[in-house]
Amino acid sequence: MKKCVATQEQLPKKDLIRVVRNKEGEVFVDPTGKMNGRGAYLKRSLEAIEIASKKGALKKALECEIPESIYEELKTYAK
Repeated sequence: MKKCVATQEQLPKKDLIRVVRNKEGEVFVDPTGKMNGRGAYLKRSLEAIEIASKKGALKKALECEIPESIYEELKTYAK
């Protein structure tokens, strides 16, 4: 069980999308859930992605700026 940074819900890992910041400060969507780096989880829903974007939940969790392209990529994984 992991916690969504946007909705604060505890969900099974398979119901979440992982976003990773590596040592160089680059941010990636991690569909495998196994990339190295600091990870944050988002629920696989457009609602959670919108909340994360508006409130800066990913920015806080990963301690870096999140490019708009990451949010666009996350929307392709939403159910």
